[in-house]
Parts: sequence; structure tokens; C-alpha cells
Amino acid sequence: MTRSGLTPSTDARLIDLRRELHRRPEPGWREFETTARLVEEIEAIGVDELAVGREAYDPADRMAVPDPETIEPWIERARERDVRADVLERTRGGVTGCVAVLDRGAGPSVGLRVDIDGLLIAEATDEDHRPAEAGFRSAVDGTMHACGHDVHMTWGIAVLEAVAASDFQGRLVVFFQPAEELSGGGRPMAESRFAADLDALFAAHVGLDHPTGTVVAGIERPLAMAHVDATFEGTSAHAGKTPAAGDNAMQALGTAISNAYGIPRHGDGMTRVNVGYAEAGSASNVIADHAHVEAEARGETTALKEYAKSRLERAFRGAAESHGCTLAFDVVSESPRADSDPALIDHVAETAAGVSGVETVLDTADFGASEDATFLMERAQADGGVATYLVVGTDHPGAHHTPTFDVDERSIQIGADVLSEAVLGFGER
Repeated sequence: MTRSGLTPSTDARLIDLRRELHRRPEPGWREFETTARLVEEIEAIGVDELAVGREAYDPADRMAVPDPETIEPWIERARERDVRADVLERTRGGVTGCVAVLDRGAGPSVGLRVDIDGLLIAEATDEDHRPAEAGFRSAVDGTMHACGHDVHMTWGIAVLEAVAASDFQGRLVVFFQPAEELSGGGRPMAESRFAADLDALFAAHVGLDHPTGTVVAGIERPLAMAHVDATFEGTSAHAGKTPAAGDNAMQALGTAISNAYGIPRHGDGMTRVNVGYAEAGSASNVIADHAHVEAEARGETTALKEYAKSRLERAFRGAAESHGCTLAFDVVSESPRADSDPALIDHVAETAAGVSGVETVLDTADFGASEDATFLMERAQADGGVATYLVVGTDHPGAHHTPTFDVDERSIQIGADVLSEAVLGFGER
């Protein structure tokens, strides 16, 4: 299914681009080489505006930004790889990502959000892992595209290319968003001038346990989420000689974890809390004076997330006080719930039904996780537009966020066609 003037990329070119991106993953707020590679592709297409790094959003709106000591090795790596100096200057300090705009006169303003970061996971080396067997396994030790963001970026480039070659009337804004895995990049993109007054916002993901040939036109019930870091500070003492002289941060930590899992669930809907990482102490004969924990709170709605987050903080503060410790409680990042709009779900479903390779179209499916694309969806809806988060299925041998994750490369062209046609079709409404 194509439109007059549309010259979509071939399967082979998109596969090559995806594989190139797959070999060079970078984690959130460190996507320097990734941003530069995207800039090259976008410049080759030719757009009306390309905003890179701090030109695309206010750096102060970022969340979950690593400390400079964590970011610096990645920019040094990019310099060693001769990444363009102008892009490194525009992204210095971890202000990564970009926004591309095609302005084609009077017509609707349409946004597409794709994420660009990788994960700190070492990719499998097994012979039956296709990226390893075919020579495009991650070349970055301990980092891989284990959630399909290499595919998402490829879709973004393909849609820009297809719309640029068409007779589309209106404005297309493609958000190449950093730091999705940290839930850190959605808010700054949503707060930017580029997100203002969108008539429609499309966000997309590959896989999510849907097979190749299946398209979900709009997910339901994404969970609102908050990531928190908490640090307990106590007083050290000799565990044998003067244990009563200490204020035990280890005990405070244990009480806090127990209290967290005792938070009452809410009658208005589902809530979740989880303590995913904890560390404390220095030796068996020392009363621990320091403990650190990383946790999260989720809710079926934004209000329920706020309930779970506030109760989590209360549980942690109570534990600190009961053991004579102080507490630093920091919300590192969070995202709201935003639902796909029925009108745009219908549009995507109708579009997908006519795309080659699509065998099954589902109007909706439960998501069961969180996504900071909801910031952009919420912004579009607040400005009077509509939004949807769609899924293009893929057969993948390993689950998302595992060393063996890969995609069925047939889904690359399917997703590019569905998104291109959905954007172009919205412009004809």
C-alpha cells in the first residue's frame, strides 16, 4: 500500500541501517555516536529544521541524568571514533537526541516519537544468536540494543524519508528521544516547542510479545511510574564492643524494605512497589552507617502512582526515624499514564489492515509496563490533539531486556510502512 510520490526505503537498506545501529548501542544520556549517525541520515533526507541536543529541548527538564564522571567516558569514546565535532559540541554534557521537522504547508501537525538508547546488558555470543552469527552483534562491551530501539530509530528515518518524498501537506515532527530506559527523556521532549499543538502523536514499539505480522493499533493501561533513590545515614560503631553507640543504617534499610512490601494496595486500582537494588555496610564487625536503595512505585493511574510513591516515602522515613538515621529520598524519574485515543486507534487499525505483511490487527492490548512516551501523548492530548502508542509485532527468540533479544527483520519494513501510511493518511483526513 503506497501513495503517489511515496518512495519507501527497500527492505535491504532498512535492515542495513538497523544492523549498523545495533552494533553501536549507547545508554541513556550517552547516545553521542547514535545522535551523530541519525543527524547524518536526516541531513541526507533533507528536512526543514533539525534541532540537535540542547537545541531540541531544555537540558534542565531532563531526568535521571548520570553524573559527569559516568558520561565523560562515552563522549571520549565518541571522539576516539571520530564522531562529528559539531554534534559532540551540541550534545556535550549528555544532552543527546534530536528533533527533525518537515514543514509542508497548510495541514495537520503530526508527531512521531522513537527512542534511541540502549541497555547496559552484555549481548549473547552464542552461535545461534543471529546478530553474533551474522556479524552485527554489539561492538560495545556490556551494552546492547535489547529492547528494539535500533528498529525504532530505523522506523523514524524511514518515515521521514517516505513523507519527504510524498505530497504530504502539513507538518511532521519526528522526536528521536534519548534515555527512555531511564524514563528521563520523555519530559524534556514534551516540554519543548516542537511538541506544541500537535494534532496527532504516534509512538511505536516493536515486539512486546506480539508475533511478526501482528499490529496493535493502541495499547491500553500503561502504568504510571516513579523511580526513586533513597540513602540512609546512621552512625558507625564497633559491633562487639559498643553496638549501642551506633545508629544502624543496615537495620533501617531492612525495615524500609519490609515496610515497602507492606504498603496497602489501593481500592481504586492496581499499584506496585519494588525494591530492586540495595547495598549497605562495610564489614561484619562494624555497625553500618550508610545504606542505599533503588526502588520504584507504579500505579494504574497517575493518581495511584502518586499514592504508591508517597506511601513508599513514608515507609522509608519511618524506618529511618525508628533507627536513628537520616534519609535522603530522591525521585529520579517518573512518567504519567496516558491512554491511546479511540479515533487514532481506528485510523491505525484501518491503515495497518492494508499494509503488506500484516496478518492480524488488534485494536488494543494491555501494556502492563511503563513508558515515558506518555509525556508526549499527554502533551498532544492537552493541546487538543490525539495520540496512540502502537505495537508492531516481531518474533524474537529472547525476551526484551535479555542478552538474546533480537527481532525478525521482516518487521522493520512492516513497521515503516504502517507508520508512514498512518502519518500520510492522517494528513488526508
